[in-house]
Amino acid sequence: MSIRKFSIRSRLLLLMMTAVTFTMVNHHASADPGLHKDYWIAVTDQGSEEIRVYDPEKEDWNQSNALKWSWAPTDKNGFGGLLQGWGLPSDVKLREGTTGGKFMVVTDSRGLAALVPYPSGNSRAWGVIVGGNPHAAELLPDGNVAVAASAGGWVRVYTASQGADSSTYTEFSLPGAHGVLWDPAQDVLWAVGDYDLIALKVKGTPEAPILEEVHRKRLPTNWGHDLFAVYGDTDKLWVTSNTQVYQYSKSTDSWSEDYPGAAEINHHWVKSVGNQPSGQVVMTNQKEGTKYTWTTDAVDLYQPADQRLVTGGAFYKARIWNSDYQ
Repeated sequence: MSIRKFSIRSRLLLLMMTAVTFTMVNHHASADPGLHKDYWIAVTDQGSEEIRVYDPEKEDWNQSNALKWSWAPTDKNGFGGLLQGWGLPSDVKLREGTTGGKFMVVTDSRGLAALVPYPSGNSRAWGVIVGGNPHAAELLPDGNVAVAASAGGWVRVYTASQGADSSTYTEFSLPGAHGVLWDPAQDVLWAVGDYDLIALKVKGTPEAPILEEVHRKRLPTNWGHDLFAVYGDTDKLWVTSNTQVYQYSKSTDSWSEDYPGAAEINHHWVKSVGNQPSGQVVMTNQKEGTKYTWTTDAVDLYQPADQRLVTGGAFYKARIWNSDYQ
């Protein structure tokens, strides 16, 4: 009898311990990282000619344990015949796929736009040479990809949903097009160019998309550059020009330079800006002495202020590595 009682108690204890362990593991795996720590940061590094993803909790990004992932197109990962379009990576975003899984959407100023499964990075879901100095791309809910090209002066939607080599597109003219961002709350594609922030409705079908302008707002200063969501506030967008960093309110159709931390954040020549769940702002700002006049070897952090440096780095943009970007 005493042995049986001990066995039952042991089994109960084992079950309780297993349940606690299961809860802890699943809590860690499924919880919103923003509740516990900020997300990793991806950079378009024109020095290494790679996309690199770093852990912001590591203070020294020159240490190997700070680098969490890297990618560049190769013959082996499905980009044979397209490599002439790579060498100046200009934008990168992490997005949810239409049928599950995550994808990296990426552009390069030499002409490539692509969609790559993450974290494997071992195949080409879609990719073509689009030309026109593409500065940004976005994955749309139907699986197509929007691209903004500054020299081309256009925003295009490519029918990426129709196959890895699909080069069919619809085009909307936007001088100096630099940024595109899908807005799941308003079901529109935002885009920024030299003079305007616009909202486009994507109509038609995945096979034959149509772009229709539904809103336009003049930038307070010319030469619009970056466009991104203000994490945690679906009413706000980050928008930069060559001289200012703004927040745009969709509900009031107005610009603000009076957001938290603006006195520190509002710089000239900001190439990318975004914020973490904690509120910390992540930014790249061109820096003299790096590989190109438009690059930097540092990711600047604000609220609280900090910096992450990589020796020999030539970063153009830094993106918070979070597919739930709203």
